[in-house]
Amino acid sequence: MQGSIVAIHGDVVEIEFSGGLPNINDSLAVRKPDGTDIILEVHDHISSTVVKAIALGFTQGLKRGMPVVSSGSSLKIPAGKDCLGRAFNVFGEPIDGKPPLEKHALIPIHKSSPALDKQIPASGILETGIKIIDLLSPFPKGGKIGLFGGAGVGKTVLLMEFIYKIAKVYSGTSIFCGVGERMREGHELWRDMERQNIIANAILVFGQMCESPGIRFRTPLTAITLAEFFRDEMGSDILFLMDNIYRFVQAGNEVSVLLGRLSSRVGYQPTLLSEIAEVEERIVSTQKGSITSVQAIYVPADDITDPAVANVFPHLDTTVVLSREIAAKGLYPAIDPLLSTSKFLSPEDVGDRHYKISRKVKEHLSRYKELLDIIAMLGIEELSPADRLIVKRARRLEMFLTQPFFLTEEFTGRKGRHVPLGKTLDGCEMILSGKMDDVSENQFFMIGDMGEIK
Repeated sequence: MQGSIVAIHGDVVEIEFSGGLPNINDSLAVRKPDGTDIILEVHDHISSTVVKAIALGFTQGLKRGMPVVSSGSSLKIPAGKDCLGRAFNVFGEPIDGKPPLEKHALIPIHKSSPALDKQIPASGILETGIKIIDLLSPFPKGGKIGLFGGAGVGKTVLLMEFIYKIAKVYSGTSIFCGVGERMREGHELWRDMERQNIIANAILVFGQMCESPGIRFRTPLTAITLAEFFRDEMGSDILFLMDNIYRFVQAGNEVSVLLGRLSSRVGYQPTLLSEIAEVEERIVSTQKGSITSVQAIYVPADDITDPAVANVFPHLDTTVVLSREIAAKGLYPAIDPLLSTSKFLSPEDVGDRHYKISRKVKEHLSRYKELLDIIAMLGIEELSPADRLIVKRARRLEMFLTQPFFLTEEFTGRKGRHVPLGKTLDGCEMILSGKMDDVSENQFFMIGDMGEIK
């Protein structure tokens, strides 16, 4: 099916067809004067002969009257085992300078999620070796986890640490989707993974900040398509990481404005809810394999009620909230233990001992937070003996739940730690019981388990 360009409005191209119209989401190709092709994606039928498409790339060089060829399907990408250890763009083309892939069958990026009877719910706990997460917001295997935080509080570092853990501890496959982030960060991630010898078990897919909104908007679908291939065809258990969901929403907003759709509240696109659901509902586990998803969500102006942030919450099993206040104290990972939650922190999922210890830890930290204003005004000496004891133990718990990461060893000079859940529970139990009351709280800072205290 062939048509011709009748109008160009920035990244929006209108194409006229004489023999029928391509379907919504079908890809179209235009040959530019320099011999390269630019891919378009159909978004609207505006008449019986004209469609409106978004360019997956820059429209420089396009002119009215240029011929346009329809592929007859949505954008397709190659998928195979040799994708491991490689970096790709939204079209499934390698961007790492290595040799091209072998010939593979092409898979469309637009697919429906598996039928309900084919899906299996998240079950079991994926131990990360990060104390504060395993204790207070455990990750379910095959579940969805959100890392919420403003700029510069450590979301990307946490994601990189998870990739390291999956590759080194579990020998699993990781797929990283970088949406709308700086290319510098993608390059650093690539080099860090090469240096740590974990790139062989990972696939990176990038839609960079400098690229067109159409590319950034479709990059998650390319990454999810690769994850589905390894889940269904290879029977793999996948760790799917995305940085950043908010940039995906921003790209969708740009596309919506380009298409002339009226904005909804707070300026977001009217299709915000369905666009997030289109991505989230495909990240599921089946009888063939599991996909455990960890997604970074930038929180604009630290406003957790922002619609772009709030609409992600219903899809998540675990929420990990990173705090600027905790980061300012130098306590890393800067996770807020009182705001972070998990549906799987229940006696049925983690056992009675874990559940009781986590509740006790939260009670101590919550009471300590309530007492901070009194301490600031009157001093700790004005507290009751019981409250002073709670403050003493809460401070030790805060310090004990800090931890050096493997990915930051060269910057901090501290060797990374992987702490089994049992050691974390033992340590918290010792602090709560008073056995460590005579140990200086500084000795708990950035250690692994209690065996490191001299």
